[in-house]
Amino acid sequence: MPTRVLLMGLGPIGAGVARQIIARRNFKLVAAVDVDPAKVGKRLGDVVDLEKNVRLKVTDDPVAAIRLTKPDVAVLCTGSSLRKVRPQIETVLKHKVPIVSTTEELAYPHLSNRALARKIDAAARKAKVAVVGTGVNPGFAMDALPITLTAVCERVDAIRVERVQDARIRRLPFQQKIGSGLSLEEFGEGVRDGTVRHVGLAESVAMIADALGWKLDRVTDEIQPMIAKAPIEGPLRVEAGQVCGITQDGVGYRDGRAAIVLHMEAYLGAPETYDSVQIAGSPPLHVKAIGGFHGDVATTSITVNMIPKVLQAAPGLHTMRSLALPSFAGGR
Repeated sequence: MPTRVLLMGLGPIGAGVARQIIARRNFKLVAAVDVDPAKVGKRLGDVVDLEKNVRLKVTDDPVAAIRLTKPDVAVLCTGSSLRKVRPQIETVLKHKVPIVSTTEELAYPHLSNRALARKIDAAARKAKVAVVGTGVNPGFAMDALPITLTAVCERVDAIRVERVQDARIRRLPFQQKIGSGLSLEEFGEGVRDGTVRHVGLAESVAMIADALGWKLDRVTDEIQPMIAKAPIEGPLRVEAGQVCGITQDGVGYRDGRAAIVLHMEAYLGAPETYDSVQIAGSPPLHVKAIGGFHGDVATTSITVNMIPKVLQAAPGLHTMRSLALPSFAGGR
C-alpha cells in the first residue's frame, strides 16, 4: 500500500513536495494544510499548478485533517525557525504521526536549540514515532555529504565546503532572503534582525564536528553583501549598486584554527554554480559537483526520499547522521 502523506505548508518548497508525492506510485497525498486564506478551500491542483486533476482541497485545520485521513507521515514545509514551527510539530506528535520537516534549525538543533530539541525528542519518544529535519542545505550538501566522504580517510585535518549558486535559478523567496534588490543600509538592517541570511551553517558546522569527534572552541557565522556591478533582469530586478545576494561563512575553530569552513555564495548572476568538498588529511580529497545541487529541486527531493527512512527509524528526534543512508524512493 502507498504511504499516506499529510503535507503542511504549500509555499514553493511545499508545492514541489506535493508534485513529487503525487508523481510517485509509492506515496499517496491524503491531506494538504496551509494557513494562507487565498489557498484554503481550493483544489490542491490549482494551488500547486498540477497538470493532472487532483480534487483534494486545501484546509487550514491540521487536527481535523489528521483525524479524517489517518496519515502514515506528516511533511512540514512551514518555516525556518524551530521556535515558530514547534507548535505544529507538537500538534502532529500528539496524534502519533512521524514527521519529516524542512525547518533548517531542526536539521541539527543541538547547538543553538538544545532545550527545544530535548522537548521534541521526548514528545516523539512518547508518541513512539521519529522526527527529522532535512533539506539540501542543511541536511546534505554542507554536512551529510562531507561527513560521508570522510569515511575513506585515515586522517582528517580540516574540511572546507563551498556552495556557490547563481540565485536566478532559485525561487523568489530565496532571492529575497539573500537580500537581492536591497540597498546596503537595508541589507545591514536585514542581517541584524535575521531576515537576511541563510539559516543552518552553524548547525552544519556542529553536525560535522560531532561526527568527527571534534570539540570546537567556537563557531562563527558571518555575512557580507554581494553588489551588482550592472543591472540584472529577472523576476526580481536589481539595479547597479544594489545588493544582488550574499557571501556567508560558517566557521568552526579547533585549537585556535579554522578546522571547518562552510563558504556559501548565493547571488544573482554568479558566473558558475557548483558544490565542492575539500578534505585536508590522508588521503586529501577534492570532490566537485559541476552545476551544483539545485536548491529547490534537491530540497524537495531529499524531503520526499527521507519518508521511508523516518518510518523505519526508532522513536525520537533524529538528524541525517542517525538515520539510514538516504536514496531515491521511487517505488516498484
